Amino acid sequence: MLVVLGCGGSQEAAPPPAPPPEPPPAPAEPTPAAAVAPAEPAKPAEPAKPMPPKPIFRITEGVATPESVLYDEAGDRYLVSNINGKPTDADNNGYIMEISPDGKVTNPKFIAGGANKAKLDAPKGSGIAEGILYVADIKVVRKFDAKTGAPKGEVAVPGATLLNDIAVGADNRVYVTDWGMKMGKEDFEPTGTDAVYVIEKGKLKTIAKSKELGNPNGVLATDKGPVVANSAGELFRLDEKGVRMDLTKLPQGGLDGIVAMGDSLLVSSWKASAVYKGKLGGSFEPVLSDLSGPADIGFDGKRKRVLVPRFMDNAVEAYEIK
Repeated sequence: MLVVLGCGGSQEAAPPPAPPPEPPPAPAEPTPAAAVAPAEPAKPAEPAKPMPPKPIFRITEGVATPESVLYDEAGDRYLVSNINGKPTDADNNGYIMEISPDGKVTNPKFIAGGANKAKLDAPKGSGIAEGILYVADIKVVRKFDAKTGAPKGEVAVPGATLLNDIAVGADNRVYVTDWGMKMGKEDFEPTGTDAVYVIEKGKLKTIAKSKELGNPNGVLATDKGPVVANSAGELFRLDEKGVRMDLTKLPQGGLDGIVAMGDSLLVSSWKASAVYKGKLGGSFEPVLSDLSGPADIGFDGKRKRVLVPRFMDNAVEAYEIK
């Protein structure tokens, strides 16, 4: 550019000096180690939830409020007690279904209330002794020919509220439990009639009758006396005087069916939605789980199967047990 001078002359201006170089940036101060957030440790992977058990077969067609499954060893068949309504209703519409081991319904109504002179209201536990099928039915034990289903009379149980399970011993003695419950406005209510009876040569005898029995449900005949499962989650054996022996507490209550598998016991639990395995006086662990409403289970010793009536789901299932 041109700069005008005071003397009136002119000349080319010299270029301005270059600006001084900027100082290099100061090195960043190191961050104290304590200020560095430590890396969070990796969370361990959650264990995979076990898959629900897979049944060998599941039957729903024609099943209506199934309460019990009995394995008839002589006939190599499964007999399912269907209440077909409420457990306390004397409506004569209960029936017993016959199923083959391959999961086929061979007779949907082998015995049915109102058919062939049969009376059957709300059938529950059953057992076979000397060719006679005994069935617990509210306040009586009904008898039928095990082969033909023809009625063979009944055994009344005075004072009973709700007969539940039946078990037959090697000596053909027939044990039956009174659950000691009645239907209330919303749910079952205790009546105090808790009892375990035995039928021997057609005659009824009381083994034990007390609230201490804890609403006895399942029963299993053994050579040392009947083993009982109750709603309180207890297993025990009754001696000849009806005294509770070998009291065993299971992890959860609402116990229902009880069967023998070798020297172990299998017990179903409504509260646990499971079937437990263990020994009287020892610990019990679930061998089947995620089974809602498992009622009076049966056991096929020939095939090592537990037979599960799914009371609330109107289904019958079979599972292999080791």
